[in-house]
Amino acid sequence: MRTVSSVLSTALLTTGLLLAGCGGQDAGQSATEPAASTAPAPRTAVASLAPTEGHETTGQVTFTEVDGGVRVEARVENLTPGPHGFHIHETGDCSAPDATSAGGHYNPQNTPHGAPDTTASARHMGDLGNIEANQEGVAVYDRTDPVLDLDMILGKAVIVHGGQDDLHSQPSGAAGPRVACGVIELQEAM
Repeated sequence: MRTVSSVLSTALLTTGLLLAGCGGQDAGQSATEPAASTAPAPRTAVASLAPTEGHETTGQVTFTEVDGGVRVEARVENLTPGPHGFHIHETGDCSAPDATSAGGHYNPQNTPHGAPDTTASARHMGDLGNIEANQEGVAVYDRTDPVLDLDMILGKAVIVHGGQDDLHSQPSGAAGPRVACGVIELQEAM
């Protein structure tokens, strides 16, 4: 009897250990492996800014889809200190020496020019306002824009102007010459 009891105890102990070893993990997944993410990475587009004729302004603008719109991040160099108009223009063509080939502000809803913090009906989609260059000529911009739609701005141009956008003059804010231009292109997912 003692042998049967010993065999049963060993069998129950082994079964318990086997069940405990499962630990609720799916087959093929160890306890240290994180579950695979099914959420897609946010889409990102970039415009590399090149100077127009007679200027030295360069930079990069990144557009990333986020909750609530598109996050716009920019670093622009070789500007005169102070504010500079910063816009998305209607065509992705920077071939003219003065970048006039990029057309006017991107305005698919045919709305008046305005500040970026106004409603969609009170501004062009391309109105990003001004970037502020420091004494070293560097401007940094970081803002989530609720009006922008990444699909709608792909292939358009980003323009940096030589002067301040007054945010109300029609049709474009009187921001002066175009000092840099770059085309917005979708980045491939990594």
